Amino acid sequence: MIRPLTTLDRLLTALPDPSQPLLTYYDLSTGERVELSGTTTANWVAKTSNFLVDDLDASCGTRIRIGLPSHWLTTVWILSAWSVGAAVVESDADIGLSGPDLRATEPMRVAASMRPLGARFATAPEGFLDVGAEVPGHGDHFSALDPPESSTLASDLGGVRLSHADILAAARPNADRLLVTPGTTARDADLIVQACLAGGSLVIVSSATPEETARVAAQEGALPG
Repeated sequence: MIRPLTTLDRLLTALPDPSQPLLTYYDLSTGERVELSGTTTANWVAKTSNFLVDDLDASCGTRIRIGLPSHWLTTVWILSAWSVGAAVVESDADIGLSGPDLRATEPMRVAASMRPLGARFATAPEGFLDVGAEVPGHGDHFSALDPPESSTLASDLGGVRLSHADILAAARPNADRLLVTPGTTARDADLIVQACLAGGSLVIVSSATPEETARVAAQEGALPG
């Protein structure tokens, strides 16, 4: 018997076929295209979750601010936060994730270069841990010592506080391949939940004109999200 999904740390286990694409990211300004299957996403999430716990002491109740635009790393960090029982928040965070602008004031500060394939910064960012340098060396499997419960806070975004149960109850499973342009962290979190629950997938396109976006949609066989 399949156990009902009650917490978001088990989202990736709900995928009917982990070998299929879950997330595809395009940056038309650089020509970057990154495609992550469910299996590859789970690997990144495990490594990031181990980094959060081992290096940043994250656990249930930790608050993480993800200061990145819509990106494949944004999705990985959302899923990783939920994996360790942390909440994705906009303020009053314990851990702040910054892009290459290095904007963070949290006690624990990490930064992503946003270079292709999650590469490290060319020069180590002063005052920040480099995601590209720190995360890859962590383990490919993660098991939380204190996993989240259905009542655990999962997000505090846009003035709305939602538990794991709240997000799952409001989710609208979507099996389609959806194409979206950059949006809010709350939107990105909602979309990845929808996709995981129904075996759908996301295509995120940044730095693109409407014509370029339409072209990628046709290439990927994706519907507008």
